Amino acid sequence: MIYLNRITFPGGKAERDHIIRFGGSSYPYRVMASFGLKKVDFEPITIFCGNNGSGKSTLLNIIAETVKIHRGTLYNKSESYPDYVNLCKADIPNRIPENSGIMTSDDVFDYMLEIRCLNEGIERKRKDVCEEYLTAKYAHFQLESLADYDELKRVAKARSITQTQYVKRELIGSVSEYSNGENAFRYFTEKIGEGGLFVLDEPENSLSPSRQLELKSFLEDSARFFGCQFIISTHSPFLLAMKGAKIYDLDEHPACVKPWTELENVRVFRDFFRTNEPEFDS
Repeated sequence: MIYLNRITFPGGKAERDHIIRFGGSSYPYRVMASFGLKKVDFEPITIFCGNNGSGKSTLLNIIAETVKIHRGTLYNKSESYPDYVNLCKADIPNRIPENSGIMTSDDVFDYMLEIRCLNEGIERKRKDVCEEYLTAKYAHFQLESLADYDELKRVAKARSITQTQYVKRELIGSVSEYSNGENAFRYFTEKIGEGGLFVLDEPENSLSPSRQLELKSFLEDSARFFGCQFIISTHSPFLLAMKGAKIYDLDEHPACVKPWTELENVRVFRDFFRTNEPEFDS
């Protein structure tokens, strides 16, 4: 599904006029000029690949602001940002669904932090439940009235099962069983719904190689079967290898579309493993 077909950036004249009119910092005007990009044409999966500091995040932020999709965390922007975004032109052939949004490393971090805080709360509750179990198990309790019946049931239950069984019954579905990497993966599977435009800024952060492969399959299936469109920045060779992805190499000037196998980033991995191949056979 294509919700965003093309975005066109302000040309050289607009940049010169802005600098003359406002002076000082012109960020983000100079970023697109550094890429040599006048426009970007999108596919169901479009990827931007470039070295650190190349401006990938700025590009994604401009796209997200131009099409006005949901944003969770704030980002750094200059006074020139709104002026620049207003000059960008978006070709939107299909209405962008409300569940669309941009997802950054900060969003994933905030999600994991919330989970960690929840885990800590559950751990404190676990301690309380253990104390409750021990108190009930070894209580000297006698039924004196019907008002004491619930307490009698609790004591009887504690005496009939182990502490581990008791805690599991009281704390079903404790999310503390998941690692940070697993929670990072769960973030994407929970936030990416059917039929939406999703902008992902380096989603491989915090994910192991095996989890990156799982994310690759999840994104491919979401685009192919569930009407999602993705715009992604990444260094991950696993994500760069997504089927049907259109990849812009931002390290070239002007930026150009390349197969994932021709990207310098991917070839560094290939050359490293070729050089060390004898170690795998030893």
